[in-house]
Amino acid sequence: MNFLIPNIEAMKASIALWDQPAAGNPAGPAAPGQASDAVAIVDGVAGQTESAAADPFGGNFFLILMLFVFGMIVFSAFGGRKQRKKRASMLDSLKKHDQVVTRGGVFGSIVEIKPDRVILKVDESSNTRITVVRDSIEQVTNESTD
Repeated sequence: MNFLIPNIEAMKASIALWDQPAAGNPAGPAAPGQASDAVAIVDGVAGQTESAAADPFGGNFFLILMLFVFGMIVFSAFGGRKQRKKRASMLDSLKKHDQVVTRGGVFGSIVEIKPDRVILKVDESSNTRITVVRDSIEQVTNESTD
């Protein structure tokens, strides 16, 4: 019978807390659907009620999450704009005798430029020439002085 006494005392303390007015609300306990700062004591352990624990991140969590996702989309869409412009201007300014490097790592000198491809001279002694797609040129290493 002694094991029931602490549980009865905890129940009496819990009932006494519910009968007291909520903090900042002199009218009494919070109405259903309203947030309450009440603390319930169950089995001698204090804890928050369900209404206070139901919204752990605050009321604006979903709005903040949506703003964060929108910001990530905007930055990823517009982040490479400067690099794309620089690359497009480099490809437009290609001319004969420019020393270039392709994405495959091939060094060569431009012999002829066509709208969609470039002919590179890669070996002076054997006069070896290769044709590459214009977009495969990675950088201009040494521009000609012509």
